[in-house]
Amino acid sequence: MATYAFGDIQGCYDELRRLLERLDFDPRHDKLWFAGDLVNRGPESLKVLRFVKSLGARAVTVLGNHDLHLLALATGRGGQRDKGHLAEVLAAPDRDELLDWLRRRPLLHHDARKGFSLIHAGLPPQWDLATALACAGEVEAVLRGPDYAELLVAMYGDTPRLWSPGLRGIERLRFIVNCFTRLRYCDRDGGLMLGEKAPLGRQSPLALPWFQVPGRATRAERILFGHWSTLGYRASDNVWALDSGCLWGGRLTAIRVRRKKPMVPVQLDCVGYAIPNGD
Repeated sequence: MATYAFGDIQGCYDELRRLLERLDFDPRHDKLWFAGDLVNRGPESLKVLRFVKSLGARAVTVLGNHDLHLLALATGRGGQRDKGHLAEVLAAPDRDELLDWLRRRPLLHHDARKGFSLIHAGLPPQWDLATALACAGEVEAVLRGPDYAELLVAMYGDTPRLWSPGLRGIERLRFIVNCFTRLRYCDRDGGLMLGEKAPLGRQSPLALPWFQVPGRATRAERILFGHWSTLGYRASDNVWALDSGCLWGGRLTAIRVRRKKPMVPVQLDCVGYAIPNGD
C-alpha cells in the first residue's frame, strides 16, 4: 500500500488523472493526500470534487483558501471574486452534498505512524504541533456546526498579524484560517506578512518564509504543504512544498510519503489555464 501526496489541483482534473496513471495508483490499496485547493481557476473543479469525494477514506484533503472561498460563495456572502470559475460547482445538482463534504475536511492532517503532517499553507513559528492541532480543531468545529456561514463571511482580512493565546472570537478564528490557508512569509518576530507574495529571493528584506523563521516550534516536525506555486517543489528545512504551479503552466507534483526511504517527486508538465497573479 502506497500513500501519495499532491500539490494544489485547482480544477485540473485531466492532469490529476494522468499523474495517477503514471503512479499506477490502485484505489483498492493506495491512499492519496491532497494539500488543499482542489478547486478554482482550472476547467473542471466539479469533476475534481466528485472524484476525490468518491474515494472515501482512500483520500485525505485539507482545506485551502480557494476551497473556503467556494464555501463562502455558496452561502451567498462571498462576493463575486472567482465566481465564474466555480459556477459549474454552484449550479450542480449534487452541490449541497459536495459542499457539505468539503466543509467537513480538516485544516491539518497528522499521521503519527508515518511521522508527517499535511497542511495547505503554513504555520506560525509560535505553534508547536499540539497547538496547531488544537487550533485547527477549533475552526473545524465551527465549519462543521450550524453557524459555519458566519465564519466564512468574517474570515476575510489580514488581521491580527501576531499570535497570542489570548485571542478570542472571530479574530482568533481568522488568524488560524489565515495561517493554514494563506501564509507564506512572516517577519522575524513571527508576525504574519500576508500581503507579501513575491517569489522567494525577491521578497521584502523583512520577510522570511514561514518555515525559516528562527526558533520555529515545529522545526522538528515533517510537514507537507501546497499553496506557494512560485516556490515550486522544494524539500528543505524539514518541509516539502508540493505546489509547482500546474494551473499556471508549471507541473503537477506528487510524492510517495515514506517515513524512512527517500521521497522523490513525480511530476507532470501542465498546459496552464490561467495567468499567475500571486494567489
